[in-house]
Amino acid sequence: MKTILTCAVTGNLTHPDQKPALPITPEQIAQSCLDAAAAGAAIVHIHVRHSDGWPSMELAHYREVVQLIPAKNDALILNLTTGPGGRYHPSDDNPAVAGPRTNLLPPLQRVEHIVELRPEIATLDLNTMTFGNETVINTPRNVRIMAQAIYD
Repeated sequence: MKTILTCAVTGNLTHPDQKPALPITPEQIAQSCLDAAAAGAAIVHIHVRHSDGWPSMELAHYREVVQLIPAKNDALILNLTTGPGGRYHPSDDNPAVAGPRTNLLPPLQRVEHIVELRPEIATLDLNTMTFGNETVINTPRNVRIMAQAIYD
């Protein structure tokens, strides 16, 4: 029996306050992915960060990580996330009004980095779920739009 080990080097919402060694820059994230491969990971699940450590959806951040890794290890399978851009945080006063941590984006914007960078694999959450104090919303319509963009 074969085993495939996947490593998510940053996690989704982990912040440097929780884990001071959290990789933040594209260079740090790429190096952590390479370190995971050296430790036995076959796949790395990649989220990127802004310079302050908070999650990013910037194409430039993904592009840099994706370019750095194959230059040193072209066998490592890159798995880019599509999770960010679906978070809804209800405000304290009115749950029908989005709170400050809401980051809802149109479905095509959530997969822009996948369409542009064409990783070997990508995650696509098919469900709506509770994540911490918030909800990640993946409606059937949005999932279909994202999946079609990925497959095209």
